[in-house]
Amino acid sequence: MTNITSETVFSIVTLTILKVFTGGKDMSKAKIAWITDTTASLSKEFIEKHHIYVIPLHVVINDEFYKETIDITEQEFYERMKSEEGKFQSSQPSINDFVELYKKLKEEYDFGIAIHASSTLTGTYQSSVMAANMEDFKLFAIDSKIGSYPLSFLIKKGIELVEQGVDAEEVVEQLNALRSNTRLYLVPSNLDQLHKSGRVSGGQKILASLFNIKPILAIEDGAAQIKDKVRTDKKAIFWLASKLKEDLETKTVKKVAVVHANDPKKAAEIENYINENFPGIETEVLMLITVAGVHTGVGTIGLSWVCE
Repeated sequence: MTNITSETVFSIVTLTILKVFTGGKDMSKAKIAWITDTTASLSKEFIEKHHIYVIPLHVVINDEFYKETIDITEQEFYERMKSEEGKFQSSQPSINDFVELYKKLKEEYDFGIAIHASSTLTGTYQSSVMAANMEDFKLFAIDSKIGSYPLSFLIKKGIELVEQGVDAEEVVEQLNALRSNTRLYLVPSNLDQLHKSGRVSGGQKILASLFNIKPILAIEDGAAQIKDKVRTDKKAIFWLASKLKEDLETKTVKKVAVVHANDPKKAAEIENYINENFPGIETEVLMLITVAGVHTGVGTIGLSWVCE
């Protein structure tokens, strides 16, 4: 008589659960839809190559709505912010955008993996989950608790894991674990937009202008936090570099993204500084996502990386 161990029983039960979830198909042969939003900073080439479905957030200029990357680019948004008076805001996608998408996807895919911007900063993640439930579309949803380069990293890592044969539940577990290793630091050029969005008072704005004080913001656990204040761009760069150096003492960082709100010259200077002081680390320059830029304003610069 063959002995059946507890490990064997666990494997059989796990396989059965996965087959039920995927309609009886082997996980390695399951057809998976990847879903995200326009805060992910993915290139058009990568999106097309991996058939990623990207739901656009909206930017709102003086109460007029534009779909990100479709009706307006990030550069166009920042150029208008610099030259026009009025209100500049961002808005999450309509839940109907997700309903229509998932209605289509459930006919073509076994299930989906969605990775979205921080649920603290936008309701996109919540809308995605609700729409999937409404359409009875099987979805693994991940709140990245961030955006920009780290969000694109999580998507690329997830696709890599699936291609290696890792099952969806393990992929989600690994990506959720990586969230605490993401870094995104931003340095606004001034406090105008932070004041308009209610993040700083009029008095703080005046004092900052008088003393040329620049706050350093970090996206931590899904929310923006003021980590420090410096007086010059040079000191801001030193501060950002010091955080990278701290991580490198105990962790591995293969790539650093320089983000900017339509200031390519300053971004190039920072990239050169990173290349000179951290040889061996790959760098990339990205435009800052508008959902962050509506608060931090034109000229914002920053650094981002993920510890592996």
